[in-house]
Amino acid sequence: MEDHPRLDSERMFALDQQAVRVEDTFVDGDLILDLGGGGEGVLGQIRGRQVVALDIRRDELEESPPGPIKIVGDAKALPFLDESFDAATAFFFLMYVPNQDRAVVFAEAFRILKPGAKLHVWDAIIPPRGDRPQQMFVVPVQAEIPGKVILTGYGTRWDGKEMSANSIANLAAEAGFTVLEKTERGETFHLILFRKQAS
Repeated sequence: MEDHPRLDSERMFALDQQAVRVEDTFVDGDLILDLGGGGEGVLGQIRGRQVVALDIRRDELEESPPGPIKIVGDAKALPFLDESFDAATAFFFLMYVPNQDRAVVFAEAFRILKPGAKLHVWDAIIPPRGDRPQQMFVVPVQAEIPGKVILTGYGTRWDGKEMSANSIANLAAEAGFTVLEKTERGETFHLILFRKQAS
């Protein structure tokens, strides 16, 4: 969704364009799992072959830029052994996951991360739909990555997808993560979640 001038306002509720900065804080040599990494493949554009881009939709992976390793898979049942990854990311991915499935996604992310690893989550603040007539919730995004700006957008069925930075942070904490940082900017948020060392 790179152009938004003719969005159908009767079916789609669209936010104003959201500027989202993605800093490259990753370590050379780290293996990074990017949940929902198809489409624009933002993290893959930053770290290339260090990234394993996982998406349930093959077409999204096929259309994404070259660079990362691409795997078709379900974030609710990750096809990886325990403690396989040095870091993980979720860039406007959780908005596609129904509320009732998000806890298992965090449990799986926790499982495949090594102790001491971080999970970065960037996503939209999605209010309850209420009595609004629109069925789709759309977020135009200007992703600012090192040396480049990516204009894109994300849209999902609205019912059952509401979330806030706090609600997602709480789910992550229930899965065992420590919330290191929580930042809200416009109608988006960024969480840095830490998988503690085993005691």
